[in-house]
Amino acid sequence: MTTVQDTARPVGALVRRWRERRRISQLELSSQTGVSTRHLSFVETGRARPSRAMVLRLSESLDVPLRDRNHLLVAAGFAPAYPQEPLDSAAMAPVRAALRQVLDGHSPNPAVVVDRTWNLLDANAAIGVLVAGVSPALLEPPANVLRIALHPDGMAPYIENFGEWRAHLLARLRRQVEHTGDPELAALHTELLDYPCDQDDPAVEVPGPGVIAVPLRLRHEGDELTFVSTVATFGTPLDITLAELVIESFYPADRATAETLARLAAHT
Repeated sequence: MTTVQDTARPVGALVRRWRERRRISQLELSSQTGVSTRHLSFVETGRARPSRAMVLRLSESLDVPLRDRNHLLVAAGFAPAYPQEPLDSAAMAPVRAALRQVLDGHSPNPAVVVDRTWNLLDANAAIGVLVAGVSPALLEPPANVLRIALHPDGMAPYIENFGEWRAHLLARLRRQVEHTGDPELAALHTELLDYPCDQDDPAVEVPGPGVIAVPLRLRHEGDELTFVSTVATFGTPLDITLAELVIESFYPADRATAETLARLAAHT
């Protein structure tokens, strides 16, 4: 993500920064975009100004997030190309309806919708099983699902494999920071690292015998519930808000968990 300071940088410096973040050479980028290495070098050093079409082509090839493509366009002297409609706007009504259909369709399994910084935007009723012991303060808007998961007043005391789950979430967030360069996500990662953990924290995600995914093993009212999660996004978004929405769903990893979820849903 481009910071406030970055918006004052020449477009060439921003292009070079994204190219280096993606760890590709000017030659590779030239091959992908059809822009000569000589012209790319001139753009990055400020000796040439890219056209609007070239900025968009380079952004697409470098997999630059939509909000940062706008920053590149502005830095090059052009108007932003990508809108950012509030989720509660009239234009986003079909999106809200789709989200509600997905969330309700996942019941009795928990599911949440988050934004790019992991703030909770919506959830289904089944999320109550995950946050049953969480401090109300952590659930106050804007509630952040990673804080809820890893804070000692959140889910942490109830997660049986907390070290493993913590390592999984931190690695996932770290990869997101590396991909986007987002300073808000970097600050969140630093904050979460400071939360205490009294279990072994694996340095890498290596499966044990018979393990196919990192599970979430949660104590709930004397039972141990085991989940695997899936992540979904909207396809081919052209709006920043839409591009940054993520739906995460938790599915039972064993029959006992499925039966408990069904029982809890029947009593709500």
